Amino acid sequence: MRYPNGKVYQAPQQKSPKKTTPVRYGKRGMHLEEMLNDSNDWYRLNGRAVIHKKPTPIQVVGVNYPSRAKVRITEAYYRQASTTDYNGVYRGYYLDFEAKQTKQKTRFPLNNFHDHQIQHMTECVKQDGICFAIILFSEQNEAYLYPFAMLKEDWQAYQNKEMASIPYQRIHDGGFAIDLSWHPKLRYLDAVDQYIQTLTKNKGSERCE
Repeated sequence: MRYPNGKVYQAPQQKSPKKTTPVRYGKRGMHLEEMLNDSNDWYRLNGRAVIHKKPTPIQVVGVNYPSRAKVRITEAYYRQASTTDYNGVYRGYYLDFEAKQTKQKTRFPLNNFHDHQIQHMTECVKQDGICFAIILFSEQNEAYLYPFAMLKEDWQAYQNKEMASIPYQRIHDGGFAIDLSWHPKLRYLDAVDQYIQTLTKNKGSERCE
């Protein structure tokens, strides 16, 4: 077949489909909170533990009453939480922990914690609660359970202006690595088991004076 100008018609070449690279779950950038909430749902549905995220308290400052049956909040703001992010029960143990993530590769800034959170965990440990922080280094795609005893030491040094961040190596060496997977997304109870074994061997090591 030819065009009126005499040129031979050539069918347009079809582009070959682009090659796709398999996506690793851990690189998808899901926030730590989403991963933990998903994991807690999985643990609860499978009878492993009952752990929930504590709701952030809200201060309501404006309400609209269009009718008795309909009430609308028109203005509100988040108040600073007075405790930690998560708590619950696992194997008869009370767990209470804070969850944090950072893009820093070599350190974790201590200003991500607050004095009331350290105080709350101190009080829980006095009652034999199991307290810790879960820290996610998003760039390395690594998560750790960081013992409260170590966190409290760091916090005291931070208060004394002796340090501003926890070195990555300290968290890597002193914490318990958490596997990232599909179900659950964060296998942090495996790390909790290791942590409990350590506490059992060193009874009273996390008790506060």
